[in-house]
Amino acid sequence: MEYKITPLEQPANAELLSTLGDSEAMVKINQRDYRLKVLRFSTNILEFMINNSYHYAKILSSSTSEVKLLIDGTEMKISKHSKLSEVLEKSLSKISMSTGVNSLTSQIPGRVVSVIGKQGDPVNKGDSIVVLESMKMQVAVKSHKDGIIKEIKVKQGNTVSRNDIIAVIE
Repeated sequence: MEYKITPLEQPANAELLSTLGDSEAMVKINQRDYRLKVLRFSTNILEFMINNSYHYAKILSSSTSEVKLLIDGTEMKISKHSKLSEVLEKSLSKISMSTGVNSLTSQIPGRVVSVIGKQGDPVNKGDSIVVLESMKMQVAVKSHKDGIIKEIKVKQGNTVSRNDIIAVIE
């Protein structure tokens, strides 16, 4: 997939080549292979090694089409160039009328890779609650309204179908 990284001038092409186990993978960035090892991964912190070089990244903000990061002290913005991202961003926070206005539903089928929100957390409309992976693309399911998370209906590793209830927000 092609990414535009600001402040870099040229878009970058990146893909996952293979997983090696023990939090390691082979990735290709701009036609060059790298060995990636994840040392620590939390809600917004990522510590990793690429070809034996240590890096620290903090997610400052995230949407389905753009991520703002602080990598080794340098602020960067990564934008995905994909029409699918635009469509998903508009539809992921839609309210499914059949499930009620408090239910946040998945607009795509996928696997839950990360649960960001917790029961009792206050949220604003547009805040990411869960991250799904579908067709090798990670997509944030965002709150459809301001409120408090009453319940998270999924766990990391779960598979969801389109229109499954992800969370209840009151």
